[in-house]
Amino acid sequence: MKSQLIDKVGIFLLKDSFTVKTLTRSCFDLLARKLDRILLIKVLEDANSVSKQYIEEMNNVAAYIGATPFIIAQKAGAKLEENVLYTRFDMYTLNFETFVSSVKNKFPFIKRTQAGLTASIDGNKLRKKREKLGYSLNSLSKKVGVTKRMITKYENGDCEITINKAMKIYDIFGYHVFNEINIFSRNNKVESDNESDLSKTRNVFLSTQKIPIVQSESSSVSKKYINLGFEATDTKRSPFDIIARKDDELILTDIGDKTRPDFSSLSKLLDADNLVIFNKKKPKDIPSMTKKEFLEFEKANQLIRFLKEF
Repeated sequence: MKSQLIDKVGIFLLKDSFTVKTLTRSCFDLLARKLDRILLIKVLEDANSVSKQYIEEMNNVAAYIGATPFIIAQKAGAKLEENVLYTRFDMYTLNFETFVSSVKNKFPFIKRTQAGLTASIDGNKLRKKREKLGYSLNSLSKKVGVTKRMITKYENGDCEITINKAMKIYDIFGYHVFNEINIFSRNNKVESDNESDLSKTRNVFLSTQKIPIVQSESSSVSKKYINLGFEATDTKRSPFDIIARKDDELILTDIGDKTRPDFSSLSKLLDADNLVIFNKKKPKDIPSMTKKEFLEFEKANQLIRFLKEF
């Protein structure tokens, strides 16, 4: 079932001119890119089956590569409804049909919260629509089943309302009076796994996203990246071992003698450089060096020059 949904999502994105990479044994199943839009997608039959650790790593990787992470699933215990936005550990979660509509710029305006299904009204648009169609505050309040004072409150600011009241307003004015949720413009605040004081003070912003800085117990390779002026972190469930960034320079690093088959193509899709730090067997046709050689770099531009000149 999951593999069929992965194929379905991948085929749709390919038809929409995305370049798509399918991955296995990773915290994300699909990486897709179209111009500057990068999508990091986890596909599941049941969204409740994904762990918090997977979500945290997806968020971390997304922050480094400038991607939008989200989950596409069929259910989260119960069936996911079309044109409704859910969350799992604060990550946007939606079904395939809602995803397709969003890619076509028809975004959902209903979301699932602890209060149930809710929608956000654009007060200014509601007032203009009401006046244009000739509804008084009193007549509209009777149709919606609320007081005049509540309609005035709706119009004076963006209000969250229950699905029952939202559908009554929808039947009168359509979806234009609601605030749509653009799933691709969300600013995800990403924290590293360990909430030490060091991580809180050293986290920095890339564009509008927080990039988690590696912790003291991370590998010596990641620490070296930090010393060279990069933001860097180890990964456990991604198709690379370390991801590092300095300004516009993105480096994916694989450690060991067995290079992952998707490593080079993934780097190419992300406009990233790749580096293999090997133990005994030097790989062919890819920038590589021993750990000792890597630790000898004194400046970031020396490393970057090595990668660019390969």
